[in-house]
Amino acid sequence: QVQLVESGGGLVQAGGSLALSCTTSGRTFSTYHAGWFRQSPGKEREFVAAHNWWDASRYYADSVKGRFTISRDNAKNTVYLQMNSLKDEDTAVYYCAASSTISGVYRTNYDRLGSYDYWGQGTQVTVSS
Repeated sequence: QVQLVESGGGLVQAGGSLALSCTTSGRTFSTYHAGWFRQSPGKEREFVAAHNWWDASRYYADSVKGRFTISRDNAKNTVYLQMNSLKDEDTAVYYCAASSTISGVYRTNYDRLGSYDYWGQGTQVTVSS
């Protein structure tokens, strides 16, 4: 069982930065792919960023490419999402997720909710203009 806990959300002005963290308890995070998703009121949960543990590939949604960076520290069992140049439309609850999908499949399915086995409770990010 992998339990994920997100932190780092909050209120920030447009153009500002926030860094989210996702820490696991129980099993190590190092052999799971990691993903960040977000959900705004009235909208479906959408993919933001992902990290393939096998080859360290990183994937991003077009809407955040160049502004967000996913990284991980296996020694701390933690995955991060650095968010810069935040926009109003980035306002959402952000969720961390872990996937045990084999890497070959994950490379083409990292953006699908069904690829992930475990989810955190989410952390609110609010961007004000």
